[in-house]
Amino acid sequence: MKLDLHSCSARHPAAVAAASDALTRISLALASGEQLAIIGPSGAGKTTLLQLLACAQRPEQGNFEMDGVDPWQLGSSALKRQRAQVFLAPQVPPLPPRQRVVSAVLAGRLPEMSLWYSLQSLFYPRETDLADAALAQFDLSEKLFERVDRLSGGERQRVGLARMLASSASLLLVDEPLSALDPERARQALQAICDAARERGATLVTSLHHVEMALAYFPRIVGLRGGELVFDLPSAEVSPSILQSLYASNLEELTGPAPRMDDVPAPRARVAMQCR
Repeated sequence: MKLDLHSCSARHPAAVAAASDALTRISLALASGEQLAIIGPSGAGKTTLLQLLACAQRPEQGNFEMDGVDPWQLGSSALKRQRAQVFLAPQVPPLPPRQRVVSAVLAGRLPEMSLWYSLQSLFYPRETDLADAALAQFDLSEKLFERVDRLSGGERQRVGLARMLASSASLLLVDEPLSALDPERARQALQAICDAARERGATLVTSLHHVEMALAYFPRIVGLRGGELVFDLPSAEVSPSILQSLYASNLEELTGPAPRMDDVPAPRARVAMQCR
């Protein structure tokens, strides 16, 4: 899916009237099948940008187009069909605690299911092979029929990512997918996400606090600060000085001790810093 933002501004849905915009005049273009990571200090507007791209939030100003069409000019039925092509994976996946993992993963198929089929699937899942294959990407096959409330936080986060792989969306939006994962699981998760997007030709946009992981896995990096676009560069051109400038008022997010990254490929630009 091709994306174009032209001078888009957006406010947080829960913002008070006097609050400033969470995003200010953002212009960004993504080709179909492109993979991009968004980095920046806390409060930079990363999640708001993903909400904007997911058609979950309407821009206050500017224009947003998906494959050359402004989704907000569509009728309600057409907008619903457009949203069905998008999968937004939040940092904390909305998984009902008493639901079985197989049903949680297959929920990624809901936009393609009829109401009757989706209700049946809650009690008699018919695509267990699909769910199992998605879980296998995160070493969770043995949890297929486990209840969600018996999983660890990291396992729940990986189940949310497996749900995304089970979908057939052409736009994959992932918000901080590594927050509950150790370095090895983080590497595995990013590899699975990037590979799945590449195989299906889907556009992938991921927000990350882990700078070295962003540089290692994504060819293009966007830096946000204070709701503004600071840079949009190939990862090889994101230097330590650029990162210092991006996190100028939040250096504590860069200067803490880095976790073990033994299994992470060497980043294209060597940056000995790690967001926490």
